[in-house]
Amino acid sequence: MSNDWDVIIVGGGAAGIAAALRLTASSLSTLLLEASPRIGGRADTVNVAGHALDLGCGWLHSADRNPWVDIAEASGFAVERRRPAWNQQYRDLGFPPGDQDASDDAYAAWHGRLLSDPPRSDCAADALEPGGRWNAYLQAMSGYISGVGLEQLSIADYLAYDTASTRNNWRVPAGYGALVSSSLPPGVALRLATPVEAIGFDAARVSIATRAGRITARTVIITVSTAVLTGGFIRLPAELDDWRHAAASLPLGRNEKLFLEIVGDNPFEPETHVIGDPRKPSTGSYYIRPFGRPVIEGFFGGEGAEALAAHGPAAGFAYAIDELAALFGSNVRRSLRPLVVSTWSRMDHIGGGYSYALPGKAEARVTLARPFDGRLFFAGEATETHDFSTAHGAYQSGMRAADEVMAALRPSAP
Repeated sequence: MSNDWDVIIVGGGAAGIAAALRLTASSLSTLLLEASPRIGGRADTVNVAGHALDLGCGWLHSADRNPWVDIAEASGFAVERRRPAWNQQYRDLGFPPGDQDASDDAYAAWHGRLLSDPPRSDCAADALEPGGRWNAYLQAMSGYISGVGLEQLSIADYLAYDTASTRNNWRVPAGYGALVSSSLPPGVALRLATPVEAIGFDAARVSIATRAGRITARTVIITVSTAVLTGGFIRLPAELDDWRHAAASLPLGRNEKLFLEIVGDNPFEPETHVIGDPRKPSTGSYYIRPFGRPVIEGFFGGEGAEALAAHGPAAGFAYAIDELAALFGSNVRRSLRPLVVSTWSRMDHIGGGYSYALPGKAEARVTLARPFDGRLFFAGEATETHDFSTAHGAYQSGMRAADEVMAALRPSAP
């Protein structure tokens, strides 16, 4: 296989796959390098106990304008358009209707202050009601949405996503990760388990150092996460300091999932949902029997995800079962068996869930998306100004970067 290419794509997640899809329309020789043994990045469907489970992204957010919907249907993947049960607490367990109304009112009041009178600090926590009864609930919501507590969250960034969202969220029964990973064009050269160690410049070429040797290209599209860009995993030249600083302003939030299998007699109804304890910022969000399958998907963000990562899978499963037993009764313990848990924050080639902007740093997304010298181009969900934190945002960024590459390499008119 050649070691000199027109385009090298670094990272085989949704952005890298999208760039590869776009570049197949050109005559440019293209190589995709992926650090892990699989493609898909933060889209990862695993098959456990006969169930297709998404450890990463699982919902087609803003589905009515999400390009993965058309890709799914063109590729023979079914799309489930049923509305999620997120805003419902099954049988009001542990969350009486009066408290649900009060927490909704607290969220609406906080959100209204972001819109009408945002603090000059651009810090989302500064819009909380001092000592507010439902502040812990708002922190839990921030963990699910952004992967971080409100103290670290830019208001401008949060509102950019919130305003752009269409609130339509659909699913792929076969798995969002399966859809993303199956979308890599067969004609694109791929090297798995090939982490990039350094990027440099060699005359008119870009030099890529890997464990398998040196590769060169006319252009490179970098799609890795902000945690990888700032974590020293790839040595970057000093000319890219602005991009590295931008990435540091867009850290990855903490988001993890775990799945429990349901066995025997149990009270769990299909397509229902509960929050473990709405008074704790570390609480889990539990989607019960998605698609009617005998599983419960536990989703943890921010403080809850940090605890899961710090204490390990066994403690995470125990915590989730304790929360469910507190709602459904201790007898459910015999019906719940650990299946699988994600470890995004522990993966060197990923390093967390999805990006958020620190207060005052929302514009870093624009900086991170800028090309450098007509040779380096940047993609990935963190480079999107409105659809960050999503697989469709990553897809759009990959398409944009591929278009920039093709424009840069287009022969000049005589």
